[in-house]
Order: sequence, then C-alpha cells, then structure tokens
Amino acid sequence: MERPQKFPVIGLVGGIGSGKSEVGGILRTLGCVVCDSDSLVRDLYRTPELKTELQSWWGPGILDDQGQIDRIAVGAIVFKDPLERARLEAFIHPRVEAERAKMFAAAPAGTRALVIDAPLLLEAGLADACTRIWFIDAPEQIRHTRVMTSRGWTADELARREAAQWSLDRKRAAAHDVLRNDGDPASLREQVLQALGNLPREA
Repeated sequence: MERPQKFPVIGLVGGIGSGKSEVGGILRTLGCVVCDSDSLVRDLYRTPELKTELQSWWGPGILDDQGQIDRIAVGAIVFKDPLERARLEAFIHPRVEAERAKMFAAAPAGTRALVIDAPLLLEAGLADACTRIWFIDAPEQIRHTRVMTSRGWTADELARREAAQWSLDRKRAAAHDVLRNDGDPASLREQVLQALGNLPREA
C-alpha cells in the first residue's frame, strides 16, 4: 500500500483484545478517518464471491445452519494449516486493501489523520504506509477477559490466534508510541490526544 500523501497515517497494533477498536473510536470523534479491517473482512464474508470460493476449497462444511460462512469453522482450518491461512489471506487482503484505498481517497478536507486498524498490519507489510505506529498495550488478564466475553473464545483459541501473529514484544519494538489501555477510558482518551497532538499535520 502506498502512503496517502495528503494526511498523516496512524497504524494501530497490539495484542488481541488490547483495545485497538476503542482507540479507533476515539480517533473518529477527533476527526480521523478510521479503516477497521475487521469490519471490512466481516462484510467480505457476507459476499457470494467469498462464499463460493471457500466452498470450492473446503466444501460445504464451512457453512453454518443459515448457509452462511462459519468463521469458526474457517478458523479451525486456517489456524491449523499455515498454507491454507496464506491462501485465504491472499484472497482477502487485496480486497480489503482496495476498500481501504477508496475510503482514504474519499477523506474530506480537514481530516486529522487516516488510521489503519488491522490485526496483521505489521505482518502484512503495512508499516511503510504509516507515518506513526501506535502500540496499544493492555494487561494480559484484561485482554483475555475481553475476548472471552465479546467473542466467546477459550484461552486455547486465543493462544492459537496470537501464535499466528508477531509477538507483542516485536510489535512494541516496531511502534513509535505506546498507549496503555488498562480499563480507564479517560486515561486512554488523554493518551490518544497527546499522541495525536505530536503527529505531523501532513505525512
């Protein structure tokens, strides 16, 4: 992805359940255009194109009772087999990238920054598209509680998915700024304001 020239770009990274979406929500209220890759992927999973493609790869067992793609069933396949995960990512990532490019190209005048919230931002080589990378840090127990409550994942499922990403230490080392999200919304917002204030007006 080429870096948009008009506005600075913030990349959000962190562990699963660290609160990247929460930071993205704050940034929206502060005049940023936020691309939530998870949301784009959810939309893609509802398209006939992806449904047809995945059925051709893995058969009807990846559909739920309503005939839609069962993401848990897909996860069971791709997190067990790196080659299958790479095949899925090769199909999904270019389509998400195209939607992100359209969203950023349409950013209105006065936009404070463009924001990429993507679980595999670093792994997908998007660091060069970012003016600054923010690492969202959260205590392990808080992260676990969040994902088990919001997504219904077991501890094993969380560990399996995190194993497919860069380690937290590696992500933190690649970041320019670290924001601590320990469950205090006021503190998190203050940190976002401070980091945003240090951002250059243009990339």
